[in-house]
Amino acid sequence: MLVSCNNPPAPRPKGYFRLALPEKEYTHFDMNFPYAFDYPVYASVLPNTSEMTEPWWCDVNFPGFKAKLHLSYKPIRDNLSNYINDTHIMVSKLIPKATGIKEDFIRDDENKVYGIIFNIGGSGVASTYQFFVTDSTRHFLRGALYFNVIPNNDSLAPIIDFLKEDIQHMISSLRWK
Repeated sequence: MLVSCNNPPAPRPKGYFRLALPEKEYTHFDMNFPYAFDYPVYASVLPNTSEMTEPWWCDVNFPGFKAKLHLSYKPIRDNLSNYINDTHIMVSKLIPKATGIKEDFIRDDENKVYGIIFNIGGSGVASTYQFFVTDSTRHFLRGALYFNVIPNNDSLAPIIDFLKEDIQHMISSLRWK
């Protein structure tokens, strides 16, 4: 105790938590759903249990990150424009807290996967990453990433970027049935 008091106090540099992110590895989701995709091995796919759930809705849970990707599927019956419009309305509800919304277009002619990814900036935005994909004739799938914490997306940025890569892989591996 006496030895520790001889040195004058020294300022310490700011420190940040070190995140130990898992290695990227994927497994295949192919249940009795109208779509299939690859998802990370550190995630699990579970049926959506909300009151408003519909057939073929599910959640990709990332328990190590306290995050969920909500996936909602709708069959198209001459109503694709309504689904796309609803997606834009849901994204626009985030505008008051958003600093910007960047749209990235998805076009995979070989597998008939088309859509838009919405990258939503802002530290208090509830969902910073949303998307929809469709084959434009029969299938429509919407996804939204949420964290089970109070939104502070500046602190969550490394995890959000990490999960974005996984979601982009899921979209690129998506196949309609």
